[in-house]
Amino acid sequence: MKPRKGQLPILFFIVLSVIAFGFHFISKKDYEFVIYVGVIIFFSFIFIISNDKIYYPNGVLWALAIWALSHMAGGAIYLSGTRLYDLILIPISQNYPILRYDQAVHIFGFGAATVAVFYLLKPMLKNCTEHPAALAIVIICTGLGIGALNEIAEALVSTIVPRSGVGGYVNTSLDLVADIIGSILAYIVIRLTDKDFKIQSSD
Repeated sequence: MKPRKGQLPILFFIVLSVIAFGFHFISKKDYEFVIYVGVIIFFSFIFIISNDKIYYPNGVLWALAIWALSHMAGGAIYLSGTRLYDLILIPISQNYPILRYDQAVHIFGFGAATVAVFYLLKPMLKNCTEHPAALAIVIICTGLGIGALNEIAEALVSTIVPRSGVGGYVNTSLDLVADIIGSILAYIVIRLTDKDFKIQSSD
């Protein structure tokens, strides 16, 4: 695979992040996040082998790389004794832990993943150009489906790793809400920026 222009810095960024956090999680015997590092390596490999056939904008790849870094940092970094993933960024609710760093990462990350999958499916979506509602359903539900797969993976991790920090039903539900927000934002970005699906001005 020959990297396209501007992709080598992204690759180095991912490799260095995975090595640094991988050693950290192994040294701490944090096997939950060791598994997640393995997942990041697996999907990085998928993008590498499909790079010759699928056009992934560098902006999307950077977003995915930053998502991976943010995810690993969430499990490794503690602020005043609180794991970054458990940190409340904006106290929106008194009854639920909103808005946590975890949910912000879900919004950003699954938004980025939705855009990435859009470029994977783009050749098959040409007929949706004149049907924005159909395009919205496909893109948003695809992003939410990826989020659901992530929650299934987290459920598996919780059974493999004792006392994992995955969370319970409320955490899963809030994660899925964050995922669909990210998917909706991804659809808006696609409609505003992609030349083939861009919303045309009425002028």
